[in-house]
Amino acid sequence: MKIGIIGAGNIGSNLTRRLTSVGHEVRVANSRGPHTLTALAEETGATPATIEDAVRDAEVVVVTVPLKAVPDLPDGFLKGAADGVTVIDTGNYYPQQRDGRIAEIEEGLTESRWTERQIGHTVVKAFNGTYAQDILDKPRPSGDPQRVALPIASDDKVAKQVVTALLDEIGFDTVDAGGQDESWRQQPGTPVYGLAAGAIAVREALAAASPERTAEWRA
Repeated sequence: MKIGIIGAGNIGSNLTRRLTSVGHEVRVANSRGPHTLTALAEETGATPATIEDAVRDAEVVVVTVPLKAVPDLPDGFLKGAADGVTVIDTGNYYPQQRDGRIAEIEEGLTESRWTERQIGHTVVKAFNGTYAQDILDKPRPSGDPQRVALPIASDDKVAKQVVTALLDEIGFDTVDAGGQDESWRQQPGTPVYGLAAGAIAVREALAAASPERTAEWRA
């Protein structure tokens, strides 16, 4: 598939490595420009691009930028993507550590629902509670008893199927965490956040989550 990755931090770079390794055509963009992505491109075979070029005709777009930077993405940047594009959001709200106060999230809106409103497109929340290095270190073949499962949340059932297939390709099982209004179950501070475990443990962690944000994760 044609995949555009917006953001070349730890998660974006390691997703570039894994997705190119299984044969996908990846274009990657960041806020500093394609010329800063030469080393990653040489390592992986991905194509450095502007944001607009990264999403052009893309069947999957991964948005993996700090939450505070989401409103700064170009207006209508997804218009050039393929029809029915699946958008993956890896973002987390870190009010004290990075993002500052976002009123709607403080008032109870889920992080990915907020992102949807900024970009004008449904998203699949995925990879947000995954350590970047685990994307490289934890993949296992299907059926391996040590295979890690990752939670995903979205209102778009077709997009969930696309993400589930991608995760399987790069060595992970998937647990459906529900619709976007349930995605708080995998936000920072919840039991599943940072958990590298199988599907049963991930389901238990999702069920044990509380919708109340602890003080560490509030502005």
